[in-house]
Amino acid sequence: MARLVLVGLPGVGKSSVARQLGVEWACPVLDTDEVLAANVGGPAAEYLRREGERAFRRAELVALEGALTSPGVVATGGGVVTTAHARELLRAEVTCWLDCDDDVLLARLGDVERPLLGEDAAGALARLRAQRTGFYDEVSRVRVDASGTLDEVTRRVRDSANEVVR
Repeated sequence: MARLVLVGLPGVGKSSVARQLGVEWACPVLDTDEVLAANVGGPAAEYLRREGERAFRRAELVALEGALTSPGVVATGGGVVTTAHARELLRAEVTCWLDCDDDVLLARLGDVERPLLGEDAAGALARLRAQRTGFYDEVSRVRVDASGTLDEVTRRVRDSANEVVR
């Protein structure tokens, strides 16, 4: 099996869609946040708070490189695209950009604490979108509407991925 990589803003459903596709396709699923956590010996968010964004992005790149050594579905952290080398790696993959309106993202995130969103989640999310949209577009072969239920989004990703690999 080939590899499918999911990118997008926080709350868009990358990890959930990856897990569901892994079940449907009976393939491995890797989440770069989980790989990073295993590599650094603790939760990714805690590492980011403790070591800062620069160290976090280096560790995230190592996690991405490791995840891209196996077939299956890879869910990435939302900011992985901010690193030039990561974008180079992602352009060589079948990369799918999950995207939806900020209102949907904020509702999904709820009260979940995300270090880069801080206390003004709506403002931070708008800034992240402005910073990252061009990067997501650069690395992705397809952009999928991630609004709707998990089943609906997974179906859209599956259908889009099938079109890309034909």
